[in-house]
Amino acid sequence: MTHPGEARIFGLRLPDYPWDAMRPYVEKAAQHPDGAVNLSIGTPVDPTPEVIRDALTAASDAPGYPTTHGTPALREAISAWFARRRGVPGLDPENILPTIGSKELVAWLPTLLGLGEGDVVVRPRVAYPSYDVGALLAGATPVAAGSLAELAPEVRQRVRLVWLNSPANPTGEVLDAGAMRAVVDEARSLGAVVASDECYAELGWGRWDPERGGEPVPSVLDPRIAGSSSDLLLSIYSLSKQSNVAGYRAAFVAGDGAIVANLVNSRKHAGMIVPFPVQEAMRVALGDDGHVQRQKDLYRGRRERLVPALRSFGMTISSSDAGLYLWASDGGATWDTVERFASEGIVVGPGTFYGEAGSGFVRVALTGTDERIDAAVARLAR
Repeated sequence: MTHPGEARIFGLRLPDYPWDAMRPYVEKAAQHPDGAVNLSIGTPVDPTPEVIRDALTAASDAPGYPTTHGTPALREAISAWFARRRGVPGLDPENILPTIGSKELVAWLPTLLGLGEGDVVVRPRVAYPSYDVGALLAGATPVAAGSLAELAPEVRQRVRLVWLNSPANPTGEVLDAGAMRAVVDEARSLGAVVASDECYAELGWGRWDPERGGEPVPSVLDPRIAGSSSDLLLSIYSLSKQSNVAGYRAAFVAGDGAIVANLVNSRKHAGMIVPFPVQEAMRVALGDDGHVQRQKDLYRGRRERLVPALRSFGMTISSSDAGLYLWASDGGATWDTVERFASEGIVVGPGTFYGEAGSGFVRVALTGTDERIDAAVARLAR
């Protein structure tokens, strides 16, 4: 509360952005004679495929306002993609909504769901910080948990939103259909929404690599998990990683029809609209599987070179079954490991940025050019 004559401080009270703490390690890595190799952030570095750029250009004459709900053609393309790539047949295009990237939706979903003081938002023990930030923006309480069953009864009864992240950032862990179904059943028994952040789903390795004899990463909307309806379920996906369009802010959410309809209405009021040229680029990208496979092959090659190099550097790799990261530890403290990499001119992400359970780990991204990945491999091998 302010009193007459006192200056009011405006702005949201959120934690400091964690990556600012990396500055001294970035500076140290930059001193390497051959330059730094930054493997700390998962931003794509390869060119946006020409088929997508052409679609963006073709739709650039867009003088009118775009539709918040997305064009019917885009939503039909998303529905077809779910059937073809994610094992989700017959998804009603009405129950789909394009979003301005997935991080925006993650951060604002608790608010858009009407959550507030007293409500609990559950997220994985090791998780992307935006899940907590979204709860804080809404005035709700974020709670890290491995399962709903481990929560105290007084906390459990206040759960209104449960985040799944499979494949997970930063660990690369993938939940199989049985594990996801258990979470869905328990959350539904509480009347809570399950929001599944699935933006790395096309980047499975080993058991989860269909091109190498594995199976596709399951979606929360898969009938094996959702059952006969998508009630209380939302699947969130981004094209940033699969299509190198992080700069386009191209993503979508699909699932429970009543929830999606409410999101559409709220976003109309708030002006949260994906630009029409981006909607067209998304439509074309989702119909072209070839560029996705070519990009995955690039990442596979980088991964296959980095894994043995990290092991030769004394790192143990955990999970890392999908996605663009290797979750690794040398048995030491996180920041000591970050310092050790920086001494070799390599920047990695501290596991502590992803919660207390990330202590002792670092996240190593595959998002370097082939030349920079090879430079890192050479340094680690020494």
